[in-house]
Amino acid sequence: MVVLGVDPGKTEFKVAVVDQSGKFLEVALISPLPPKGDTEGTRAILKDLIARHSVRALAIGAGAGSRELERVLRQILQEEKLESVLLVGVNDAGISVYASSRIGREEFPDLDSPSRSAIGMARRLQDPLAELVKIDPKTIGVGQYQHDVDQKELHRGLIRTVRSCVSRVGVDLNTGSFSLLRYVSGLNDRLARRIVNHRTGNGLFTSRTALLGVPGIDEQVFCHAAGFLRVQGGENPLDRTAVHPEAYPVAEKMAASLGVSVADLIENKTLVSSLKLEEFVTDTVGLPTLFDIREELLKPGRDPRRTFAVAKFRDDVKEISDLKEGMVLEGTVTNVTNFGAFVDVGVQQDGLVHLSQMSNRFIRDPREAVKVGDVVQVKVISVEAETKRVGLSMKALLPPVPHRRKHPRRARDRVAASEKPRPAEAVTVPEGVRGTSVFAEEVPAAEGRPQRSRHRSRRGQRKREARPPQPVTPTKPASPPNEKPAEPEPEPTLQEKIAILQSKFRGIN
Repeated sequence: MVVLGVDPGKTEFKVAVVDQSGKFLEVALISPLPPKGDTEGTRAILKDLIARHSVRALAIGAGAGSRELERVLRQILQEEKLESVLLVGVNDAGISVYASSRIGREEFPDLDSPSRSAIGMARRLQDPLAELVKIDPKTIGVGQYQHDVDQKELHRGLIRTVRSCVSRVGVDLNTGSFSLLRYVSGLNDRLARRIVNHRTGNGLFTSRTALLGVPGIDEQVFCHAAGFLRVQGGENPLDRTAVHPEAYPVAEKMAASLGVSVADLIENKTLVSSLKLEEFVTDTVGLPTLFDIREELLKPGRDPRRTFAVAKFRDDVKEISDLKEGMVLEGTVTNVTNFGAFVDVGVQQDGLVHLSQMSNRFIRDPREAVKVGDVVQVKVISVEAETKRVGLSMKALLPPVPHRRKHPRRARDRVAASEKPRPAEAVTVPEGVRGTSVFAEEVPAAEGRPQRSRHRSRRGQRKREARPPQPVTPTKPASPPNEKPAEPEPEPTLQEKIAILQSKFRGIN
């Protein structure tokens, strides 16, 4: 997709066009905002660039004046019937660092810093990972306590995270930049530069094994890096997948079992689904590895990153003063902290979704509900224009969770702890009960009712037939039919039972 990037400036903006591969094509200067307010000149430049380069999207930063610039550009696109051209806001954190960095100067030595920023904005829309690896991860903001922790430990942790992300996505060996290649497992800055120089001097790589021809890359380095490198259109069709060269014989054996070639097996859902993975299990290749190989055969070189989504800001909301309580807005999560998440809803100040307003269920960490870059629906619950604070809620737009019906408390739970213990004669303790956790308590029955025995155990209820027989005290004779039965006495509490048992034990001793 051809993209036109806009430098996040203040009044004058550099715009740059890059092609599908990120190659720089052209740069121009527009001044649509006051004091110049050259809207017609901006209109002419945009129409010309979009027509000549078939631009499909405009990438705008989040710098000063970006909201007003977005309004002007959107109006121009609508008036010129260019609604098919996307207008996308891109996080510009650290873009100025790239523009003035050594890597930026090496890539575009003849351009000024604003032009490099515009190119970086366009490329961030095409492939954010490929651009973000060019700067120090700390420059994009990595948390509220970023400057309070050990900086060396923070740097090492961030580098490990970036390396994990790059390896998870994979790098094209023929198009990957030095900045990407240096984060591949097994490679470093020196080897990454040698790969780029070898590619420039000898042409594109035709296979993964051709990497062994680069000075400094031996079998050990190749073994570490090969699984994360891709070669599109190479000699071996497996080179464009995440299947490691060491597992190529397994994939070839799978294809041979079906009587087809590896090229015919790749992306053939019917053939791949018919494979019986249990037949290929060996001492060194288990089912988890076979599952991964099957997934790569179905979707070779798949990108694990989620589908790109763009938040749609309301046209009538440009300032904090435009916000009203109860408004429902769409926004993008820009930062996640321990106490909540900040969401860009189209005004100068990001709104805060507090932890208590993120979900209709209990969560301990905001990261359980959202992550940076998510497009979310929020409701405005408070606006403080003086302090520029905006309170948002995601929970208010979620369906309520049905409350569990609480069981009524049993009668024995309502017995007051201050009641006197019942007479000791009401309890009989069998021989051998001392030191055990199971005992029988005799509950005197009301007149006309048989007496019953209850058994309790800390280990849970046991079957009645498995319990030892308990002594039974004689029951009182049934009352005549014309007499009203006496009301049952309340059941003793646990403290009362313990007191009764203690008194019985003292009597036994």
